[in-house]
Amino acid sequence: MFESYFEESILSRAKESKLIELNFLNPRDFSKNRHKKVDEYQVGGGAGLVMLPEPIDRAIRNIKEKNEGAHTIFLTPSGKTFTQKDAIRLASKEHLILVCGRYEGFDERAIELHADEVFSIGDYILTGGELAAMVVCDAVSRHIKGVLGNEDSLEGESFESALLEAPTFTKPNDFNGNCVPSEFLKGNHGKIAGLKKSMSLNKTKFYRPDLYERYLKDKG
Repeated sequence: MFESYFEESILSRAKESKLIELNFLNPRDFSKNRHKKVDEYQVGGGAGLVMLPEPIDRAIRNIKEKNEGAHTIFLTPSGKTFTQKDAIRLASKEHLILVCGRYEGFDERAIELHADEVFSIGDYILTGGELAAMVVCDAVSRHIKGVLGNEDSLEGESFESALLEAPTFTKPNDFNGNCVPSEFLKGNHGKIAGLKKSMSLNKTKFYRPDLYERYLKDKG
């Protein structure tokens, strides 16, 4: 799953240039059960299986023996919502360990033993944490120096200041009667910046009133 996603476009070039490196461990390889079992029924009853703490513990210890100080993140719906600020902050870490949940999640003791942070990518349930880990990998990788060909692309992105990015346009100037705002065509960068800020505010207010309220609160 991971290999196919990271063999495309920008992230593929980042791997080839050694700007990012991805390695994968299967918890089954650290199970001492003769059937390589990594799950068990819940103590006290309840539907669904839970990932055993032992294989996760052994896998993480195996990584940390070779990468002292690695930052360990568990992906689970009960975690804090992953944000752009988290992506920027985590890009400065030398080594991230992303632990993907399955079934009904983790034995809580694995989290208590090893988690530096616990993240969710949204208030919904997936069949596994792999997609969530890919989201984190992608978002973090973009903020590693050199990964984006033009680092100006990071400027003014959505969520940088609790606002959504302003609408963007390309040619033709007139598409089926819908025209690019005329100010964009006049070359006055100061006025363009002011218009973009206004459009960003309006877009945020319309699509994400929660972010708009946060922006107003932060402004004070």
